[in-house]
Amino acid sequence: SAVQYARAQLGKQKIRTFTKGDTVKFTSAKRGGLVVQGTVTKVAIKYVTVKDGVMLWKVPANMLEAA
Repeated sequence: SAVQYARAQLGKQKIRTFTKGDTVKFTSAKRGGLVVQGTVTKVAIKYVTVKDGVMLWKVPANMLEAA
């Protein structure tokens, strides 16, 4: 349970760094390791919604990096 708590705290800390309109990137496992870059459209409790021009992605905050 201590590991779960630590991971949750890191996720909460990371999600606070993103705001609507930020440019971010992440690696998509569904697309075979494709690096997706887009802008943040929504920041929720667990997930950040990222628009890459065509699609909307709901991504965990710990997978995102500032671009």
